[in-house]
Amino acid sequence: MSIFTKIINGEIPCYKVAEDDEFIAFFDINPNAKGHTLCVPKQEISYIFDMDDDHYLRLMAFSKRVAKALEKVVPCERIGVAVVGLEVPHVHVHLIPISEMKEMTFQHKVKLTDEEFKALAQKVREAF
Repeated sequence: MSIFTKIINGEIPCYKVAEDDEFIAFFDINPNAKGHTLCVPKQEISYIFDMDDDHYLRLMAFSKRVAKALEKVVPCERIGVAVVGLEVPHVHVHLIPISEMKEMTFQHKVKLTDEEFKALAQKVREAF
């Protein structure tokens, strides 16, 4: 069972920003930038290209809706998108509000307090 499945099952807390029957979106707790969000299918699948086409397209559509909500709340030039898949064996799309390329490197990190995470999550949920 992946750490994301434990989050989905409510065994581990998260800063949830969006959810539907198939997907969940929550903040990365070690973010590249303020608002760095993970969009995750509730079905535990290790590799994005093992997803069937329809499920993959629905994940991308969900991710787009989350990205549009992030754009309304987090000042940035764009929402960067990355799918790496090496760190957790459960498909997840990184949505990263960026204004500089270094924010996509996964070596640039920012710190947020619990209160900052909660306040931002509430704003994104409202925008979603």
